[in-house]
Amino acid sequence: MSNDIKITKGLDIKLEGEAEKALESAVISNTCTIRPEDFHGVIPKLVARVGDKVKAGGSVFYDKSNESVQFVSPVSGEIVDILRGEKRKILAIKIQADKTQVYQENEKINVQSANAETIKSLLLASGCWPFIKQRPYDVIANPQKSPKAIFVSGYNSAPLAADYDFVLQGKEAELQAAVTALGKLTEGKVHVSVKQGGSSPLSGLSGVTMHQVSGPHPVGNVGTQINKIDPVNKGETVWTINPQDLVIIGELLLTGKFNAERIVALVGSSVQKPRYFKTKIGSEVATMIYDNGVEQNGNYRVISGNVLSGKQVKPDGNLDYYSNLITVIPEGDDYELFGWNKPVFNKVSTTRAMTFSWLNPNKKYNLNTNTNGEHRAFVLTGNYEEVFPLDIYPMQILKSCMYNDLDEMEALGMYEVAPEDFALTEFVCVSKQPHQEIIRRGLDVMIKEIG
Repeated sequence: MSNDIKITKGLDIKLEGEAEKALESAVISNTCTIRPEDFHGVIPKLVARVGDKVKAGGSVFYDKSNESVQFVSPVSGEIVDILRGEKRKILAIKIQADKTQVYQENEKINVQSANAETIKSLLLASGCWPFIKQRPYDVIANPQKSPKAIFVSGYNSAPLAADYDFVLQGKEAELQAAVTALGKLTEGKVHVSVKQGGSSPLSGLSGVTMHQVSGPHPVGNVGTQINKIDPVNKGETVWTINPQDLVIIGELLLTGKFNAERIVALVGSSVQKPRYFKTKIGSEVATMIYDNGVEQNGNYRVISGNVLSGKQVKPDGNLDYYSNLITVIPEGDDYELFGWNKPVFNKVSTTRAMTFSWLNPNKKYNLNTNTNGEHRAFVLTGNYEEVFPLDIYPMQILKSCMYNDLDEMEALGMYEVAPEDFALTEFVCVSKQPHQEIIRRGLDVMIKEIG
């Protein structure tokens, strides 16, 4: 049986501002910020306090519900501020970075001879475990459970996404060390997917099951690949890992150092010179955007991640813990007179009602954040099914999440979905419903009630 995955349902949103294949080092960030909200469901328990000195890879806090899962500092320096919200909830830990980085020394192990418990203990103690997520629930993996398979998507099909074939160049040794080690944590297979016809550094890995994917977005979403390769049923668990996080894990295994280096793509129509930057997790966004023609007081939106599922950040904010993409697009706070009643040539649409994007499938658009409509009740149009390749009924599962019917959510396939799987249905939704938020709330209810 062929390992190729080809889908026809989906939608490629072609935008202006794709990153040029050029890499440079970003301005060194003065501060690094860790936000516990990046780790959904984690209740942080602080290990360090304001004024404490930490090394790169030194523990900052751990998960109150699972004390073995450590969260570490991406840089060495001094903790200068701990921001709190209501009921003293920890919002952010800000670290003043040293000019010369000092790394926490972890144990180096031989991945070929090490057993599963040794590898798991190192990943937990070093702060690399949060890079491993699980389905169901799309949260940090439970180290007490063994997955039936591990999935790595080496192709990101989202709009203006970073090109993994480019950012992973020269990291073959780290990638191989990581997948060899992770393969010992599952009795199943390690599935790695790459773009068909591409030249990915992941293609040469041994000890993995390789898949070539093709088709429109969301073919690069790991959720799509899980659904087509080995769907998650009740009582089963699979793990997912981002390729750039594999590099961090591999470097830790080979050198004993937690090197939180990220290659970040700065993209979007509001960027004059879109390209790639080498930086650190949690670095200041301003160190990358202001040197690239982005006006400091311009009317734009900065997104940590892609335009479909990323998170809005302020221009003086920080990079999301898991993100390798910064998107800057115009703010959509202007409105068109009779915009609903005239032909539309400059927007993407899946319908042919007064819209003509279907005539130019390769045209790149300069879109803003305007939703072009207001929130209303669900309208049955059939548009969701056109862009949703999973073997799941999208409208029905969204409604079951809204009225919290756990039996129906289970029967419809909630165990294998994540919010990002519904980003496209949210984009084409004429009702302007927040699909990703609805799915996230549904998953949270399942965690609370089912566990």
